[in-house]
Formats: sequence, C-alpha cells, structure tokens
Amino acid sequence: MLEEFTTSSASTAPTTGPLRRFGALRDRHSRPYLVTAGLSMMGDNIEHVITYWVLWQVFHSPALVGFQVISHWLPFLTLSVWFGSLAERFDCRRIIQVAQGLFAFVSLVWGVLFLTGSLQMWQACVLLVLHGCAGALWGPAEQLMLHDFAAPSELPSAVRLNATFKSLGILAGPVVGSALLLGLGQSWGILANTVFYLPMTLLMLRTPFTGHVRDGFVRTRRLSILDTFSVLRTVRDDKVLIGLVTLGGLVAVCVGTSLQVAMPSLGDRLGAGSGIGYGLLLFANGAGGVLGGVLLEASGRIRPTLASAVVATVLLGTTTVVVATSHWFGLTVLALFIGGVASLAAMSIGQAVVQLRAPTHERGRVVGVYSMMANGLRTGNGVSLALLGSAVGVIGAVLVGAVALVVGAVAIAALTRIARSRPAT
Repeated sequence: MLEEFTTSSASTAPTTGPLRRFGALRDRHSRPYLVTAGLSMMGDNIEHVITYWVLWQVFHSPALVGFQVISHWLPFLTLSVWFGSLAERFDCRRIIQVAQGLFAFVSLVWGVLFLTGSLQMWQACVLLVLHGCAGALWGPAEQLMLHDFAAPSELPSAVRLNATFKSLGILAGPVVGSALLLGLGQSWGILANTVFYLPMTLLMLRTPFTGHVRDGFVRTRRLSILDTFSVLRTVRDDKVLIGLVTLGGLVAVCVGTSLQVAMPSLGDRLGAGSGIGYGLLLFANGAGGVLGGVLLEASGRIRPTLASAVVATVLLGTTTVVVATSHWFGLTVLALFIGGVASLAAMSIGQAVVQLRAPTHERGRVVGVYSMMANGLRTGNGVSLALLGSAVGVIGAVLVGAVALVVGAVAIAALTRIARSRPAT
C-alpha cells in the first residue's frame, strides 16, 4: 500500500509532550486556528440569520423553509466521504481556502441580488446548496489539520476546543447577524459578512501544517467513487468505530436540529413566547456547548472512549425528554444548558476517537464517514420531525426522538460490547 503515498517533511510537526489542559490554546499555531474557525462558523450563522429572514419576506414559502434545512445538510450526507478523500490527497490548507472562498462568494452573490432586487427562487436554491457544499468541504480538511496540530494524546482536547470555539460562533452568529441586519440593512449586512471568512483564509497562507505533516503521508493515487467508499469496510471491521459512527448518526436522526425548530412551541407552553424569556431559551442550549466545553477541558476527567460517548448521548436524550415534558421555565433552561454540554461532549469524543482509530491512509475518508452520519443524517431528522409532528405535534415529536435516542444509545453500547467479545473469525 505504501506505493500510494509520498512522504512529506515532518520537521515542523509539534512533538509529543505531557498532556496539557487547554494545550491547543497554548500552541502558537493551533490557537489562531481555533479563533478563526469560530469566526468562520459565526459568519456561517450570520448568513442564515440574514438570508432566511429575507427569503421569508420575499417568497413566504414554507417549501423553501424546508429546502433551507435540506440544502444545508444534504451535501454532508452525499459528499462528505468524497471530500474526505480529497483531504487525503491534497494540501488541506488549500481545501480550507476553497471552502472559505465559497462561503464568501455565496455571501457576495446574496448581497448583489439583494441590492439589485433581482432575487429569484431558483437563484436562492442554488446559493443555499453552494453554502451547504462549502460546509461539507470544510469539515474533513479541518479535522485533519487538527490532527496535524495536536499530538495524539492532546487530540481529544484539540477537537473539544475546536467544537467549543465553533459553538461560540454559533452562539454569537444570531446576535451579530441581527446587529448587521438592523445597522447596515440586509444588503450591506450580508456583504459585510464576507469579512468573517477572511481570517482563516489568510491564516492558511501562514501556517506550516498541511494536514499531512505529522503522519508524513499524502495519497498520490486518484480514487474512483468505488474506491472512495471502500473505506466503509474499514469502519465495518472496527467495532468501536462503527459504534461511534452509528451513535453520531443516531443523534443526528433523533435530535438533530429539532430543539431549535421546537423552540417557539416550547416558548408558548412556558409563557415565554417572546421577549427575554424566549431569548434565554434560545441562549441556554448554545451556552451549554460553550461553557460546557470550557468546563470539560478544565476538568480533564472525560476520557475519549465509546463508553463516555454513550453516557454523554444518554444524558443528551434524557435532558431532551425533560425539555419536552417540563412545564417549569427554570427546569427547562437548566435541561437545555446540560443538554448543550452533553451534545458537545458526545460529538467531540466521537470525532476524536474516530480520528485516532482511523488508519493513516484512510483517515480523511473515515472522518468523512463520521461527518456523513453525524451531520448528513440531520436531513432525516427534518423528515422525521415533519412526519411525527403532523401526528403528535412538534413537542411530541421531540419527545419521541429523545426516547429513541436513549434506547438506541444503550442498544449500541450493548451490541458493540457483544461484538467485541466474540472471537475473530
């Protein structure tokens, strides 16, 4: 297999040292990477805030609202593995620059269409799909860069901190997006959003890491579509990997973005349909992801194992059950906050362990498989939410998904344990 790779210089790779808390923030290369990733994620969410508002004002189309969700996550489902193969073969810095450039291009075109008043439905659909493709392209290359920055012992910490900074970007996106919308208007606000993609684009010109420096291998052979998906055999043969990938997909299908969609209904039930109370409900879950990431990193007690990921997933499902059944505002806010912590823990543990267990020559595609399941299957969450919501209501659908998540997570843990205890044939 080695004839498929070329060796690159590893002279700039960070050395493996003692485990440090907040180690990625202490490193001069990874620190700006985490900050610029948060800015890019904020730009991603600013675009959602402005464009979704404009699209509703212009078209008033429920079908387009559904397409907004599908177009964002479907590229993760269909293209993540192929984008992972590109990350194995090419300089990840350039892939990230292309992704950031595509994000900025989409914002720029939105601004021109808003300024000229020429926006049409088909143009909106194309731009929504391109925005989703940019996010899917960014994912595998971004994770391989983290693997380059961090020593194996500190990779779980780096993945967790990266998720924390991106959660901060998600949390700040609606605030900054609303400020741009009110202060600059829809056209100049979306044009100003292109600035938030610039820091990471420029950083990729300066960092010496390529996503392949630590391992010293770059794939040189072009992969066909069949070759690209041959990595599924690797995932199938590693019981822990398949457990984590399945767990990520289960979270995506059962919970996904259902809490955000159900928030107006929750607010009405709790008497917080508008104002500060509703804003606190929206803030609590995102704040859990940010503050929880900091607390988990500070404690250093969460081990990157399948068992830890299962416990975090069960906690996420349990808190979601509380959110769906509680009639007390304070308890709901607390459950949303704890759920945010659990969601970040489950995702970061899964992502880190998948990277650590993936073979060097297939790491990009294995990361792509995880992204396909953990992100792409959120498309299925939208479908299940629509079908169940029409039968038992939106909050009822959230409750069904949460119970299914708890049961499914326990079942995955049990089946993985059984599979690992069987002798190899």
